[in-house]
Amino acid sequence: MTKPVWIKHAAQLATLASDVNGPRSKEAMSELGLIEDGSVWIEDGVVKAIGTTVELEQQYASRVHEAQVVDATGHLVTPGLVDPHTHVVYGGSREREFEMRLKGSTYMEIMNAGGGIHATTRMTREASEEELIEQSTRRLNSFLAHGVTTVEGKSGYGMDLETELKQLRVMKKLQETHPIDLVPTFMGAHAVPPEYKGHEDEFVNIVIKEMLPIVAEEKLAEFNDVFCEKDVYTPEQSERILEAGKRYGLTPKIHADEIEPYGGAELAAKVGAISAEHLLKASEEGIRAMAKSGTIACLLPATALYLREQAAAGRAMIDEGVAVAISTDANPGSSPTTSMPLVMNLACISMRMTPAEALTAATYNAACAINRQDQVGSLEVGKLGDIVLWNVKNYQELQYLFGVNHVQSVWKKGIQVV
Repeated sequence: MTKPVWIKHAAQLATLASDVNGPRSKEAMSELGLIEDGSVWIEDGVVKAIGTTVELEQQYASRVHEAQVVDATGHLVTPGLVDPHTHVVYGGSREREFEMRLKGSTYMEIMNAGGGIHATTRMTREASEEELIEQSTRRLNSFLAHGVTTVEGKSGYGMDLETELKQLRVMKKLQETHPIDLVPTFMGAHAVPPEYKGHEDEFVNIVIKEMLPIVAEEKLAEFNDVFCEKDVYTPEQSERILEAGKRYGLTPKIHADEIEPYGGAELAAKVGAISAEHLLKASEEGIRAMAKSGTIACLLPATALYLREQAAAGRAMIDEGVAVAISTDANPGSSPTTSMPLVMNLACISMRMTPAEALTAATYNAACAINRQDQVGSLEVGKLGDIVLWNVKNYQELQYLFGVNHVQSVWKKGIQVV
């Protein structure tokens, strides 16, 4: 049994606690549950008490000698960050494509020429489980160093049964061995394998009839994702895959409207997706439909920056009543970063979100996007002791000083990991 942890005298403790149940939208995204001279007591891996330092000094007066005491004077303290959209398990690297893109090649041109997702698929198919574990561990370590304590991970760099299962099994092993909580998503329909070009419906049938049953039987994933985009999967094909996943108990997610308006946001609302990702080109009708359905917009401003595209309309989505989460989209081709602090900065700079909204989007709403809000995303009694101590004095400074990792210390389930 580990010692209790008592973090006290935080200049600002952002608990993210709120009376709002479920994903937060509009004004609720600015409610950070701030406590000046804040204090939190963690024991047996969970938060046991939270309040001002004076309040906890009185509550635990007889037990202070038992605890690891952390003086957070002058520092901001927040929940551990949550990244709700990553492709963290893959083989190889694609740095050459970065230069190709700078010389004018588009995302789809690179992919159609055998690069992009197809290049990573080849390298992932060739990699052993041990190699994937080694590479992915390095990425997860980097996430931790940037204050991220919970990560969603997608398959999708196999697009055959053997490799999709290999990716998901690697995630399962990493969940058992790495401090970060890793939440698995099946994404067999990430792209159309070259051998099925022109026969997309045949591959859709393979995903539905051959892959989904085994993924469900082995309990390898909680979510089912699809890339709904022109020249990838149509809305009709995407709906078939997502509805099939629901029959196997997998909650739908969807890569939607990244390259051009394609009805992905509307489909997300129709199938009851927990989240729709990217949404750079989402239509006004699709945004309204998501607000009505309660589908979370998972926005990826680092991806837009890396592809030199205009970021998603985060400000308009929030004003319309859509709950917004943000993510790195960590992947080898369009967002090779693990820095959620940078993503929060970009949410403010490129999507006109406020500093408070960006923090909510990277914690509580991000947890809602992977159905973990009862465990993480806010500091409340009974939730996991996932905490970050930052080298800034308040949440505004965290977003103001952009492009810098301000993490000083990270606790996962009450154990200091950074």
